[in-house]
Amino acid sequence: MFMMDAHCDTLMDVVSGRRKLGETGRGGHLDLPRMAEAGMSAQVFAIYVPEEFLPGASATRAMRYVDAFYQEAETEGSLLAPATRAQDVACAKERGKIAGFLSIEGGEVLEGSIELLRIFYRLGVRLMTLTWSNRNQIADGCYEERTRGGLTRFGVEVVREMDRLGMVVDVSHLSEAGFWDVMEVSTRPVIASHSNSKVLWSHPRNLTDEQARAIAEKDGVIGVSFVGLFLGDGRRTIGGIADHIDHFANLVGPEHVGIGSDFDGMSDEYLPAGISSVLDFPAVAGELAHRGYSDEEISGIMGENLLRVVGSVIG
Repeated sequence: MFMMDAHCDTLMDVVSGRRKLGETGRGGHLDLPRMAEAGMSAQVFAIYVPEEFLPGASATRAMRYVDAFYQEAETEGSLLAPATRAQDVACAKERGKIAGFLSIEGGEVLEGSIELLRIFYRLGVRLMTLTWSNRNQIADGCYEERTRGGLTRFGVEVVREMDRLGMVVDVSHLSEAGFWDVMEVSTRPVIASHSNSKVLWSHPRNLTDEQARAIAEKDGVIGVSFVGLFLGDGRRTIGGIADHIDHFANLVGPEHVGIGSDFDGMSDEYLPAGISSVLDFPAVAGELAHRGYSDEEISGIMGENLLRVVGSVIG
């Protein structure tokens, strides 16, 4: 079974010096040895810059994430193979490695510069979550809903340039007004890398059914998150994860559903019951099999659907 996760924050721990991506035993939810043991084929690694580096030092901090990623890949015997195209995943697997894609989580690291977007692209970044939950130069995040603000003029320029370059636009964390602006501006499939259903749990980070349909109409993918805050009361379990998958699969088809765990982006108290690390990733597939999904549908949800979008947008 193919498995590819749309979102983790593990590079935060690596850059802070708390642990190394290539070593197990120092905590966290995800590292390369455990990913290999779980059977993961590919992982999207987020570049998320905490607020204390904003504004002014965000781009520099983001560069440290990029450097840490490549330093690990260049370590002798590393299991990490940097990926910038869909076909790199198969090449990594042939070499016994895990393909890693870089994604910016929060376009504030661009510091209002379209030139920095192109520089990050040249450094191998192939996806970008336009905002975190707050406002930046691109758009308002989901915690700024009161303003009803969408994409700024700079934000429109960013989305158009991402389309031109071949970068996946990620609408998780975005305000609803910003979301609909992206649907109008972008000509490519988009993803919501780690967002759940607002029908099942009304949280600002979750998606309405109308948003889910719009993503599917662009042949995009919704990555269901493991974060308890987004699963909702009574659903902080593997079954709860599957409930959100069920909702989207029934609404728009299983071919538009994926997984965006958000491992290492949440404290352990928000982990759903039955999930403690990437080693439990296959348990979600087991729950889907128990619910009657076909092998093809499960492989799609566990990663092939996301890879399809990557191939469509990036090549």
